[in-house]
Amino acid sequence: MKFRPLHDRVLVQRMESEDKTAGGIIIPDTAKEKPMEGKVIATGSGARDEQGKVQPLDVKAGDAVLFGKWSGTEVKIDGQDYLIMKESDIMGIID
Repeated sequence: MKFRPLHDRVLVQRMESEDKTAGGIIIPDTAKEKPMEGKVIATGSGARDEQGKVQPLDVKAGDAVLFGKWSGTEVKIDGQDYLIMKESDIMGIID
């Protein structure tokens, strides 16, 4: 299935978190925090300004991004977990 977000929304896939701490302690799944980093999978066309012009988004598919802990809405598409969020929920692009 193909999915394309509307307007200024972005489809993000969370990056996997580490299973071990720096000291080598294995963290069980129940104690892991959800990572705040992800990869942009798809983007909408952009938001409209007051004049009705479409403002393109700053992020594009393939960008690694950092977002807020409680940002976005979790969805499942073709058995994969994703987040749909507004571009304004993204704090920055990781180079």
